[in-house]
Amino acid sequence: MIAYLEGEIIGIGEDNLVLRVGGLGVKVYVPIAIRAQARLGETMQLFTHLVVREDSLTLFGFEKQEDSTFFNLLLGVNGVGPRTALAILSSLTVETMRRAVLSEMPDIFARVSGVGKKTAQKIILYLQGKVGTGVVLEGMPASDVDAQVIDALTALGYSIVEAQTALQSLPRDAPQDLESRLRLALQYFST
Repeated sequence: MIAYLEGEIIGIGEDNLVLRVGGLGVKVYVPIAIRAQARLGETMQLFTHLVVREDSLTLFGFEKQEDSTFFNLLLGVNGVGPRTALAILSSLTVETMRRAVLSEMPDIFARVSGVGKKTAQKIILYLQGKVGTGVVLEGMPASDVDAQVIDALTALGYSIVEAQTALQSLPRDAPQDLESRLRLALQYFST
C-alpha cells in the first residue's frame, strides 16, 4: 500500500493535486485546505490512503498522519464512502470531530454537505471508543446557545471550523444570551 508521498506539485484540480513522484504523475484527492495552499512547483509531503475498487485505485492524501487515520476510521462507518469522508475532513478538523464524538453531538457532522442526520448518528456511534477517552474538551458548544450560534454562523456561510474558532474566541465572561454571543462571534470575523 502507498502510505506516504513526496513530490513536486505539477497540477491542481478542483479536489485533487497531481504530484510528480519519481517521473510519474500521481493524482491525489485532498481536503480543500490542502488544495487551497498548494502552489505549482512546490514540493509537498502527504500521508496517503489507497482505496482499491474493482474498477479503480484512488489515492487520498493528508498533511498529518492523524488525518489519514481519521479518514480510515470514517470509511468504517456504514454509509460513509471515500468522497464523504474527504468532505468531512475538508469541513471539520480532527480535533472538532473528536470533540463532537466525545460530546455526542451528531449535529456537527450533519452540517457537512452530504451527511444526513442518520449518517451523523452512525458516525458518532462508530467512533465512540476509537477517538480517545476523557472529559469533553474545551471549545465545543457548552450549551444550546452556543450550538445556536454555530448554526447561525454556518447559515451565514461560515464553515463549521470558522464558527468554532469564532465561538472559542469569545471572552469567558461574555453574556450567555444568543444575541450577544452571536454579535461577539461576528465581530471576530470583522477584525
